[in-house]
Amino acid sequence: MIRISTIFIAICMVLVAASLGLVLYAVAGISGTESAIVALTALTFLILYNAVSMRLRDRSDVGGQIADLSRGTADLARQVAEFGRRLAAIEGRIASSNSTNSDRIQSVVGEINELGGLVRQLATTVSTHEDLLAGNAPAPAPAPIARLEPEAPIDLIAPFEERSAAPPPLPAPPSRPAPAIQTQAANPVPAVNGRNQTQLLAALRNAIDENRIDIFLQPMVTLPQRKVRFYEAVTRLRDERDQLIAAEEFISIAEASGLIGRIDNMVMLRCVQVLRRLMVRNKDVGVFCNVAASTLGNSTTFAQCLDFLEANRALAPSLVLEFKQSTFRNLGPAETENLAALAQRGFRFSIDHVTDLRIEPRELADRGVRFIKVPATLLLDPRQASASDIHPSDLSDLLGRFGIDLIAERIEGERAVVDLLDYDVRFGQGFLFAPPRPLRPEGASATGGASPNQAQDIQGSNGSAPPSQGATSGATSAPPAQRITGNAALARRI
Repeated sequence: MIRISTIFIAICMVLVAASLGLVLYAVAGISGTESAIVALTALTFLILYNAVSMRLRDRSDVGGQIADLSRGTADLARQVAEFGRRLAAIEGRIASSNSTNSDRIQSVVGEINELGGLVRQLATTVSTHEDLLAGNAPAPAPAPIARLEPEAPIDLIAPFEERSAAPPPLPAPPSRPAPAIQTQAANPVPAVNGRNQTQLLAALRNAIDENRIDIFLQPMVTLPQRKVRFYEAVTRLRDERDQLIAAEEFISIAEASGLIGRIDNMVMLRCVQVLRRLMVRNKDVGVFCNVAASTLGNSTTFAQCLDFLEANRALAPSLVLEFKQSTFRNLGPAETENLAALAQRGFRFSIDHVTDLRIEPRELADRGVRFIKVPATLLLDPRQASASDIHPSDLSDLLGRFGIDLIAERIEGERAVVDLLDYDVRFGQGFLFAPPRPLRPEGASATGGASPNQAQDIQGSNGSAPPSQGATSGATSAPPAQRITGNAALARRI
């Protein structure tokens, strides 16, 4: 079609040029040579005009095609970007699913190992009873061993309401316990005033080397429902005589001697283990783990802690790192950088040991603080209204605007709870709800975790002396043997 039109146009141009030459020759009287020259000139102009017009038309067509190609390329780029976004979302879901499955597998493996230990202990107990029955010897009563625990071990499987309403087990026989045992049960945490700093430092080093750092858990409850929402891990040290030493007694010495980093590492490991056991039953529970300022500022110790927390990053929403108020007010460049590294990995922070209510919630929220624990006496002190920039009754609302929850600690009376509810405090902690209780080891048996040799030693030392009237009355008023809790109770129910 294009060739025919071109040929037709060429013929037309030749006819027009020839006609022009004939008109000039016939009408104007120009010679034939001159008429031919004029005709050729006109034909040349017509040819040039046709070529230029065709080039302009082709250029407009090519421009339209280029524009269409650009639009197609842009659509293709948008589709590729959409496919990339969907692929990234699918990869994120797969990674999250793998992490969740890994955590569940680890929890199941831990439970299976614990049940295996319980089965082995059950087999040992059955074998012992069979030997005793074959020899016609009376089986030793395990109840006095349970009284050696300072507090009732906390049950990580049953909820807080079930633990408080659980019936006590059968009391121990009155003929076995002796006055020495009753004295130890009545005073579970002995005083360390008789020790000097050198002796306490030696006891601290031995406890760290022999892994005698214990974790006590104290619940934090919602107000006014009093439902357990978090636990705070409280550190206790056992000396060579298994006497408990409170954290207030050895923290200052541990910081001065540089041992606080090792203690924080051990406590952090225990907190992660406890949190994994708690999350088997309740995914919404959390654990508060105290961290010292020297650990945050020591590059070597903090690097070890950071590597461990990075490996357990999946627990970041439930593991809260707790620092003193003085630590946040005296942060140096290294501490600030380390704190930011923890916040980037999703870990949240809490502030305790609050001495005044001069708080900057915006700055704390930017640093990753999500909880502030204030003593109930400080909140309810009328003098704080004039000493601080905000009234204590408005503190909870102010912190809530920046995503920070206020926790009232050291609550010891019902009257304080009523007053704190007027201040819109959502969480509470204190001896009114529950004291810190020891954590039952994973391999503990129903006798409170004591070995059969310990039971025989205690009963042998107490069996020769006849119990006096005071001892009998003390045995009657002593707390009953601890019931089976935790995964041991679960195994018994199965």
